[in-house]
Amino acid sequence: MSDYGLTKIDTQGYDAGVRLGEQVAKDMVAVRIGPDIRMAVVASPTYLKKHAVPQWPHDLATHNCINVRLPTYGGLFVWEFGKDGREVKVRVDGQIIVNNIALRLASVIDGLGVAYMPEDQALPEIKARRLVRLLDSWCPAFSGYHLYYPSRRQHSAAFSLMVDALRYRPSGGRRGAPYNKPERREHG
Repeated sequence: MSDYGLTKIDTQGYDAGVRLGEQVAKDMVAVRIGPDIRMAVVASPTYLKKHAVPQWPHDLATHNCINVRLPTYGGLFVWEFGKDGREVKVRVDGQIIVNNIALRLASVIDGLGVAYMPEDQALPEIKARRLVRLLDSWCPAFSGYHLYYPSRRQHSAAFSLMVDALRYRPSGGRRGAPYNKPERREHG
């Protein structure tokens, strides 16, 4: 099942889920399945001909921003920034609210506003010069995708093999190495 919200897998009868590392509940086992991720703030050249380029995250208050509302998350997604150990969260306004990346990308390419989206989704459009990256130094990397599951449940050998097959191994680490039970997630 695909769910863009933050479903509680243990109460919904699922064996495992996938979330960004910072969204995994403290009582779950988290196994990294992807690299760190960066977000990108982008706008089209057409949009930027009519609006000043933001220099600081708070400058976004004067822009038409393309907001995101995830189905089970409820409110609008807050844009998070960081630089030199300082974290800034900005609630932005705009005329467009979407619930998926494809609509966000199409809206920003069409010049309808500024978008905050995963860097890997924006890079092809930046390279093709359909989008311009903004506030780049304010967008640090953060913990990527993790497979997560309840720590108190017994898992089958097949589940353990799946976890091992999905485990992220940077720099060419081999898949298929002997399975090591993941440690319980440390929060701090």
